[in-house]
Amino acid sequence: MNTLLSLGHGYSARALAQLLPPKDWRIHATTRSPDKAAALRGGTVVAHVFPGDDLTATLDAATHLLISAGPDAEGDPMLRHLRAAITARAGQFAWVGYLSTTGVYGNHDGGWVDEATPLTPSTRRGKWRVAAEAEWRAIAGLPLHVFRLAGIYGPGRGPFAKVRAGTARRIVKPGQVFSRIHVADIAQVLAASMARPDPGAVYNLCDDDPAPPEDVIAHAATLLDLPLPPEENFATAEMTPMARSFYAESKRVRNDRIKDDLGVRLIYPTYRDGLAALLEAGGD
Repeated sequence: MNTLLSLGHGYSARALAQLLPPKDWRIHATTRSPDKAAALRGGTVVAHVFPGDDLTATLDAATHLLISAGPDAEGDPMLRHLRAAITARAGQFAWVGYLSTTGVYGNHDGGWVDEATPLTPSTRRGKWRVAAEAEWRAIAGLPLHVFRLAGIYGPGRGPFAKVRAGTARRIVKPGQVFSRIHVADIAQVLAASMARPDPGAVYNLCDDDPAPPEDVIAHAATLLDLPLPPEENFATAEMTPMARSFYAESKRVRNDRIKDDLGVRLIYPTYRDGLAALLEAGGD
């Protein structure tokens, strides 16, 4: 039986855990929150509070390793605590996956990027990600796979609640486009990679339809048969520094490698497919 250790068991990792057959997989997951750990327990996932719990036995048993925890100014938080332990066990893993972001490519004024595009992030978060990718690559013998995720949406992370509440905003910045990915497609790409390991590989995870963010909000309103939120000019819109930073980079991300190398066929190739499915399921 395979054993997956999920470090920083977040939204995407939970979707993967639901996809892996319990008869073939044991799943151990870490979270910083005792409450979140308690919520995970009782199902097929063995939860650990980390930092805190001793992961020695879990690391000894792990055949696969998934890292979802984001970096900070000091680097990757998991390597701060586990670098020596993971380095000593590098050869035992069949597969290691690191969830990064397409923010590592920086701004391309709406142009296309792929996995060979130089990493030129313009935001602080993007620079942290580039550094974290390098930290993981530096571990000799680790069968590392890097997954650069576009904007994630899915159950509980769609635009419908804000559109219904009248709080959705259509902020327009000419030329701005984002790529995005449904969490179910993230899970299937990760599972496909685990079934076909290729250490050193890098994959962009996004759908086939990069689009301006205001178009997504407009389509959600149309699906709900509600009025379109009014357009707001990015230059004059009131936004938090964090929200404004997301508009600092505009690019279209290519996803050919997940199709050509892993044989993935996207479940939701466009945001229109994904939103329609969320609405049909009765959730956000």
